[in-house]
Amino acid sequence: MKTLALTVESRTGSSPLTAAIDELVIGGWAGRDKAAMEHHMVELEALGVKRPTSTPVYYRVAAARLTTDPVIEDVGANSSGEVEAVLLSCGGQTYVGVGSDHTDRQVETYGISVSKQVCDKPVAATVWPYQEVAGHWDELILRSFAVIDGERRLYQEGPISGLLAPEDLIRGFNGTGALPDGTAIFGGTMPAIGGIQMASRFEGELEDPVLRRSIRFGYDLKILPIRG
Repeated sequence: MKTLALTVESRTGSSPLTAAIDELVIGGWAGRDKAAMEHHMVELEALGVKRPTSTPVYYRVAAARLTTDPVIEDVGANSSGEVEAVLLSCGGQTYVGVGSDHTDRQVETYGISVSKQVCDKPVAATVWPYQEVAGHWDELILRSFAVIDGERRLYQEGPISGLLAPEDLIRGFNGTGALPDGTAIFGGTMPAIGGIQMASRFEGELEDPVLRRSIRFGYDLKILPIRG
């Protein structure tokens, strides 16, 4: 189990949330936009990652990998982030936030599930009540920036409408449209602008243009040496 100290930002104010997560799920190949999903598959194939036999795929990851820390550690400079909306259920309520499915690309070439497990999954410390965005979900925008060779670049950007709607994502996972209490699920990502690249820092955001607000987060990558 992982306990996260979060802040709920709602239309009526802010409140603390202690979220106890005992199941973490990464939704892979969760696109509604088949052309964009095909583009992402081609990106990964260029790195030696085999495409799945069917989609979407639900990868299980240890809940302990969730973190709001500003720095994560990885062995070797072979990993990169992916911005994703994150749904979590706590105390009978569903919330939405944003995180990064940080993945070891070298390990991914021989074991996608293993590659998901070996990296921490950074998330923003702020969430919104899902019910506040459910009615205009498709208007939300995902965006990420990466610091590469000292330059901060726009890395990903696009409407969340290209990804599966939350109810469809959850239904594919457990056969219902409801997320079990204590579960967090990452909702899929979009292609990287210019292709997948490794970065020293990754930043992500979820923008709500209807209610004029955003959730932002960022983290630095500390590279550990490979000694054998």
